[in-house]
Amino acid sequence: MLKFYKIIASIFGIGFLKGGGTYAALVTCGAIWLLWKNPLFSNVYFLVLTIIVTLIGVFVSNKVEPDWGEDSSRVVIDEVAGMMIAVLFIPANLYLLLGGFVLFRFFDIVKPLGIRKMEALPGGTGVMMDDVLAGVYSNIVLWAGYWGWITFLK
Repeated sequence: MLKFYKIIASIFGIGFLKGGGTYAALVTCGAIWLLWKNPLFSNVYFLVLTIIVTLIGVFVSNKVEPDWGEDSSRVVIDEVAGMMIAVLFIPANLYLLLGGFVLFRFFDIVKPLGIRKMEALPGGTGVMMDDVLAGVYSNIVLWAGYWGWITFLK
């Protein structure tokens, strides 16, 4: 079963690549774009999916930590959840998706405004929550930019 948890935590091995977090976020962008293009897509469905991915991330991070160590770079499901949060309820637009990617990676790498403190939380919660908060900050900045742009165009 541990092997299965490692597959999920590493998002099918992406976490083993150098820069795996960036690759995981990019793959997530592609998946989000495909979801947005699905005629059955809804923001509520995406919110539920985001919560499920986050909870699975906490669970599998806890399971692989004894073998891989604390907050292993191989665990990239946190980037998936963070990227999903970054574009949660954002209008389906390629430029906004790319903006969300850039903002999320910025906040995830630089870790300002208490993001680094989230890593101190125990186990899988700490692994996931720094990326969750980076996603929240990205979403806020993306919305501010979106509304600022719309206001500017009027």
